[in-house]
Amino acid sequence: QVRVVESGGGLAQPGGSLRLSCDAPGFTLEYYAIAWFRQAPGKEREGLSCISQYSSGTYYADSVKGRFTTSRDNLKNTVYLEMNNLKPDDTAVYYCAVDILGRFRGWEATLYDYWGQGTSVTVSS
Repeated sequence: QVRVVESGGGLAQPGGSLRLSCDAPGFTLEYYAIAWFRQAPGKEREGLSCISQYSSGTYYADSVKGRFTTSRDNLKNTVYLEMNNLKPDDTAVYYCAVDILGRFRGWEATLYDYWGQGTSVTVSS
């Protein structure tokens, strides 16, 4: 069973930054496409970013383009989501998801095979 673990959430002020991490002990993330999603209270889960296998491409939703950046550290087997210029509307639970086919195919949650439990981000002054 693949265990995906997000970390790095917390409280940030508007205009601030946070970096989320996605790890999967014993499972080499480099081989797969890794996406970040979020779900705010009362809203549907929203796809934010995706990095393809071997970092061959990165993809972003319009809502976060220019503010969020996804990257990998293969030595640490970790995928990051760097979030800058945070806004109160960014408040949500953030999830990391794995697509074993390795390429970005869209934001449909059913395309992703493994999910973490989420890490909570609150943006408030």
